[in-house]
This record gives sequence, C-alpha cells and structure tokens, in this order.
Amino acid sequence: MDAQWFVLRSKPNKEMTLWQELTARGWECFYPHLQVRPVNPRSRKTRSYFPGYLFLHTDIEQVGSSTFQWMPFSSGFVSFDGVPATVPDNLIQGIHRHVDEINAAGGKQATGLERGEVVVIQEGPFEGYEAIFDTRLAGTERVRVLLNLLRVRKMNVELPAHQIRRKERR
Repeated sequence: MDAQWFVLRSKPNKEMTLWQELTARGWECFYPHLQVRPVNPRSRKTRSYFPGYLFLHTDIEQVGSSTFQWMPFSSGFVSFDGVPATVPDNLIQGIHRHVDEINAAGGKQATGLERGEVVVIQEGPFEGYEAIFDTRLAGTERVRVLLNLLRVRKMNVELPAHQIRRKERR
C-alpha cells in the first residue's frame, strides 16, 4: 500500500509539540496553524487551525499504527471501526492553501470594511441583525459593531470577525 494522509490526534494543546516530535523523527506531517498577534507578548504566537489534530503522511501498513498510538503527545489516529481514517491529497492541499492565504492576509478577519459601513451579523445570538462596523480589536480576531436594538439606542457589541458580512446594497 502507498503512503496516505491520516489524521493524528494530539494531547490537549500539544499539537505543535507533537508536530516537532514527528518532524524530528523524520515523518512527513502537516500542522495547519494560524499566526496570531496576542495582546500579551508572552502568549502563543500561533493557534492551531484544527485544535487537537494534525495530519501524517505514511504507509500505515508498513509502519503500524501503534508507533503513533504510544508516541509522546499523541492520542492515536482518528479511526472508524478500528480503521484509521484517510484524508485525500487534494483536501490536504486545499487546507494548506487556505491556511497560507489566511496567514498572508494577517489572520482571519473581516477585511475591506470601513468604519460606518452597515453589516449583517451572520451567526450567534444576534444573527440576522444589522449593525454598523466600528473597528477591529487589536490582538484578536474580533470586531466591534454598533448594534441598533429596538431603534432606541445603539449598543457596542464585540463579535468574532467571521460572524459579520457587508450588507448587500439594493
């Protein structure tokens, strides 16, 4: 059997450490992570795109799954009925491209929005409400919008940036 991509689980918050362990042992693996700008300079500068998981390219029949089950920082493969799940090459390439685009853009955030633009909240408790874009919050992937509740007063609300989109003009 040829080498395939498998999903390997890591211990909590140990994705990077497991990735370092695997690469030090010469295994081909992919750890999708985003570059972040934390407010606290001592905080992590990266965040896992899939917390608790990374991808390993190997011939599992030749190596054996127990090699990775008992490796430090590993919790074994994602399996169905005891068979490690495989991931198609084109999906790995797509994830790689997407993560690279997000990192090149400086993080996953609402781009191209100007202060005062009308946006629509796409998910969460305010889903469907219109708001006015105010600003991106430094060091986070959050934005501040002015939410018009009951048409009486505007209220500042902080949301993850991916929850808003520009309102379509008619």
